[in-house]
This record gives sequence, structure tokens and C-alpha cells, in this order.
Amino acid sequence: MATSPLRTKNTYVRKIFIPVFIGVMMLVTGMQESRAQRIKVRNLPAYDLAPYHFGFVLGMNQMLFSIRTNPGFQDITYNSLQTPDLYSDSARLYGLEHKPAFGFTIGIVSNLRMGEYFDLRFIPSLSFGERDLEYAIITNFNGATNSILVNKKLQSTFVEFPLHVKYKGSRLNNVRPYWLAGGKYAVDLASDSRKKEENNTTYVALNRSDLYGELGAGFDFYTTFFKFGIELKMSYGLSDILKREGNIYTGAVDKLNSKLFLLSFTFE
Repeated sequence: MATSPLRTKNTYVRKIFIPVFIGVMMLVTGMQESRAQRIKVRNLPAYDLAPYHFGFVLGMNQMLFSIRTNPGFQDITYNSLQTPDLYSDSARLYGLEHKPAFGFTIGIVSNLRMGEYFDLRFIPSLSFGERDLEYAIITNFNGATNSILVNKKLQSTFVEFPLHVKYKGSRLNNVRPYWLAGGKYAVDLASDSRKKEENNTTYVALNRSDLYGELGAGFDFYTTFFKFGIELKMSYGLSDILKREGNIYTGAVDKLNSKLFLLSFTFE
């Protein structure tokens, strides 16, 4: 049976025109709603036009290590002089892990406006935290072997000097997303780099200073009286921070880098 031109036309209208029409109507409605949102009263409308502003930051950090071990480190045997705190004739390391812990960060925000979408930020901070290195060791004493776990706690107090370029997205009412990139110089005031072996205790020593590359993202919320921000940032140390002591705790490590995650809240 032949299909009538009218039916074909109706089918065409139903399958093509109606979806297009609905789509156009939704687009127009969305534009109207967006316009209505744009004309709402904004908090601190001229805030981002200021050449500079200040504030403070509070955050929770997680300190970690990135560890690269030497190939075949499990086959190396260390004598009693290289393991003074194990009380063994010899020992072998067969496993090494790091355990992160949570700490906190406080800092001062200094923000310089570079343009409509870019800022330069300097945020000197103080970060407190702890990281553990856990060593799985097989000891040999008078012909008897034993498997033990040795935990070395590494507490850190960082004085940090980060410098970031902040790219700000378009503001939607009282919310504005942003992304940042930069670097920082950090000094660990609690570093064990100057400690020596005392009372047969072997310290794992870290270098006191390091350079970091940093990436982050967040949201700024404009309230009636101040701007509140939530930010997630990752920092990665660029240099090997482990101080080699020629003992079982450092001999297996080819490279040890510092890594930090920071969830922060800014008040500006």
C-alpha cells in the first residue's frame, strides 16, 4: 500500500520538528532562567575588582612519601653495625611501606589581582604532620631467624612559602570556581637530618628543605561580609629528601620524594 504524502509529512513533523521545537523551547527557558539568575543581587559585587586583598587559611593535610626502591634490595645482608637497634648478628630487609597520617595547616593569604581571570597568590603557611616508614625485616641472631616489623615515625613541621597563579572561572551569582598552579619552598623544622645515633637508636634522617610543584582547584563563595573558599591541592616534592646513612633503613631506597594533599578553607 502506498504511503500518502500527508502521512509522510506528519511523520516528518513528529520525528524532526517536534524534538527540535522542544529543544529550542528548553534552550530559551534556560536562557531566561540564566538571565534571571544573573540579575539577582550579588554579595560583594566589587570584591574581585580590588587590586589586592588578604585573609587566612585553615586546612587538613595528609603527608605521604613516594618511594622507589633499589632492584634486588631483598638480597642485601646488613651486619650488626648497620643494624644497631635490632640486636642481631645480621638482617635482611624484604619489605618497605609508608603510612600517611593527617595533620593541619594554617596560613596567611595575600592575593594580587592580575586581570579579570588571573590572580597571583602568596600564602606563607605552617603545616604539622607525621609520616611512618614500616620496615619488614628478617633478623639472624645466634643462628635463629625472626621476622619483625620496625616502624620509624617521621614528624614534620613545615614552614612553607607557596606562590600560585590562580585562574578564576566565570562567577555564577555568589559562587566562582577556580584552578591554580605553582610551586613552593618548604623547610622542615622537625627534620631529623642533624640527629645522630644515640643509645643504639637509628634515626631515619630527611633533608630539611625541598621544592614542590603544586596543582589545585576549588570554589569561592561570596557571603555578605567575606569570601569563603574550599580548595583541594596536591604538592609533590621535586628532590630526593632521604639522607643516606649506610644502614638497613636507607640502603634499600633509591629515591624518596615527599607528597602532600591539602583540603583547605580560606577566609578573605
